Amino acid sequence: MADPARARKIADRIKELIAANLEQVVKDPDLGFVTITDVRVTGDLQHASAFYTVFGDEAQRERTAELLEANRGRLRSFVGQRLGIRLTPTLELIPDALPENASHIDELLRSAKERDEDLARSRSAARPAGDPDPYRTKGDDEQSPAAPE
Repeated sequence: MADPARARKIADRIKELIAANLEQVVKDPDLGFVTITDVRVTGDLQHASAFYTVFGDEAQRERTAELLEANRGRLRSFVGQRLGIRLTPTLELIPDALPENASHIDELLRSAKERDEDLARSRSAARPAGDPDPYRTKGDDEQSPAAPE
């Protein structure tokens, strides 16, 4: 098993190589706007998983996924030439769920904001249930009945 720091460095290098040169390797006008979000390499440096997102609609994402899968071997060869290590890790390209997670978080934040606004509106018309000033003051001791001795 390789050093975890070395695996991280190789993963970062693979991420840089794929992100910077994806359009030159794939060379297809149908390739969408792809962002490489993360690369993870196994401890033995034999397998690399690259996570990506595609800007566009669902059809664009599907077409880009097909193109990336079709050119996976070319990407692996390119990475192997530039990486300079004895064995080139196998490359797996995985669509990242980042946009779906981000939209879900946005929805949750919007819902929380609406509930906060509703609560603020209901508080603005609220009044105390008892006296307006329920706390004792210095003058209250004189008006209260005498304490039994």
